[in-house]
Amino acid sequence: MLIGNIIRRLRKEKKMTLSELSERSGVALATLSRMEHGRMTGTLESHMKICKALEITLPEFYRELSPERESVHIRTREEKPDIFAHDKRHSVEVLASKVLNKNMMPVLVRLEKGASTREEKTKPGVERFIYVLEGKVEASIGGERYALTKADTLYFESSLPHSFRNSGSSESQLLCVTCPPVL
Repeated sequence: MLIGNIIRRLRKEKKMTLSELSERSGVALATLSRMEHGRMTGTLESHMKICKALEITLPEFYRELSPERESVHIRTREEKPDIFAHDKRHSVEVLASKVLNKNMMPVLVRLEKGASTREEKTKPGVERFIYVLEGKVEASIGGERYALTKADTLYFESSLPHSFRNSGSSESQLLCVTCPPVL
């Protein structure tokens, strides 16, 4: 169950309106509404205030907390993907929706001729898998360089500093899967 569903259920069990919960907790009405509708999760501080107003402990509040996941999700061509253009020559298209509720994040990286990604470095424990769909790419990972061409793969700990450069004469496309998802 998600935080918002838990808040709504507990509030209704106490026969409290959203306004009453806002008054008793000191958490803004708009914030509570966004939380109940799944648009935000709130902070630990807001959760503690809500728990006090609902007369429950924080562990009781979190006991039912689990991410709701769809077993199967299809994104059709008609659905607009999230595309992040880092510059005019490099873009990243998120290939799944609601990636923060998933265990991995698949993206399509497009690099025009000569374009590069910026150097990244994630927290420890995050892994990346790269599959070259088109073109030639030079991967720089932890100070080492790797030449990749179509159908080559690369798997690495993404806490190492890494970047990719199109070393070919046409656009390069990479399927990149990050686990767990990071934005």
